[in-house]
Amino acid sequence: MYQLKEYQTITKITGPLIIVEDIKDIGYRELVKIILSDGTTRTGQVLELKDDTAVIEVFRGTEGIDIKDTKVRFLGKGFTIGVSKDMVGGIFNGLGKPRNMKLIAKKRIDINGIPINPNSRDVPEEFIETGFSSIDGLLSLVRGQKLPIFSESGIPHNKLAAKLAQNIKSDLVVFAAIGVTNDELNYFITEFEKTGALENIIVFANLADEPVIERIVTPRSALAAAEYFAWEHDMNVIVILSDMTNYANALRELSASKEEVPSRRGYPPYLYSDLASIYERTGRIKGKKGSITQIPILTMPEGDITHPIPDLTGYITEGQIILSPGLHRTGIFPPINIIPSLSRMMHHGIGLHFTREDHKQVSDQVYTFYSRGKKLEQLKSIIGEDALTETDRKYLKFADEIENQFISQKNRKTVKDTLNLAWKLLKILPKDSLTKIDKDIIERFWYDTDD
Repeated sequence: MYQLKEYQTITKITGPLIIVEDIKDIGYRELVKIILSDGTTRTGQVLELKDDTAVIEVFRGTEGIDIKDTKVRFLGKGFTIGVSKDMVGGIFNGLGKPRNMKLIAKKRIDINGIPINPNSRDVPEEFIETGFSSIDGLLSLVRGQKLPIFSESGIPHNKLAAKLAQNIKSDLVVFAAIGVTNDELNYFITEFEKTGALENIIVFANLADEPVIERIVTPRSALAAAEYFAWEHDMNVIVILSDMTNYANALRELSASKEEVPSRRGYPPYLYSDLASIYERTGRIKGKKGSITQIPILTMPEGDITHPIPDLTGYITEGQIILSPGLHRTGIFPPINIIPSLSRMMHHGIGLHFTREDHKQVSDQVYTFYSRGKKLEQLKSIIGEDALTETDRKYLKFADEIENQFISQKNRKTVKDTLNLAWKLLKILPKDSLTKIDKDIIERFWYDTDD
């Protein structure tokens, strides 16, 4: 039986952290109870260990903690959350405590999860319908994939996150709102309740005015719940994390409190490994029916895709969906810039067995025509429309219609609706210009999609 260790050797308080010295046999990320002089308690976690010194992050802040009279009790276990099948439909704070319900936990699980043995991992496979044509048709999401969305300030990524949670086809959605305002949280909850989607969603919410430490815990709490449902209840779970920039900024703030030497843009040198510890808790396991698919959403500071957060995220994940300020300004929603966006796992989830046999070739043809149309837009601004050929004008029309009919949408579409719409728009160009599609596919679908 673990013998609880208690110390009264706090030597320093800095921001949300306390430094405890003369400790022995303490574990990294071990849970801590902090007992103040008035008898009240707070929870903390070991953030760093060096020789006989521990750096402890204190949930709910360090205000009121007295160096001399405060005791620190090490509990010999990591931070856990209570889980149960009754969580579905619930709203929890970043620490996993219910906001809108009473929960009788069936068990408690460590928020840091259990690493998946690489030999046990299965390849992401099977198409996931999101209801958005630009994603389903051109950037297909595959079960077990991690596919981030890169946004910018002023773009309605919260609206896209909410619509994805409502529209996506899966057994369960775990939605983590990280560092959001009360208004933003109320928006999410209202949207989920309005459509009845909350019955299939678990929300973990950390508010902007809550301690920064909780921002670090929130995505891990959400992923712990996802793992419980995926691996113990054989469910296919979608995890949406928004906004991971708030998470990374909280990590930078903690690093500064620890007086660590900063790396790029002031972020800690371990930002890559820390983000990987979150993103890699995704996938499929051989012999398991369940899966975890992850959609992290992040705001690129000043729209800079080379900023450390999107840059490192791109290395760890399997593609990216990039939102465009230009498309947003023209009223297109979702404003997905399909040209620089990609899904590296798409080929594992589409085709005859998952969507339709024409899917990949139609996607390639749409990209080819749209890319040419966008280049002609630039040329048109230089030489004028009168200098363009009749065929050039058709490419311009195709690009416009892709943006206004295919990318922009008000209602959910099935993947069949999406592919049929793509065929309808491809007919703007002559049949003999479809160089990316096999002739037998063209003959089968050129007329069928008119119905």
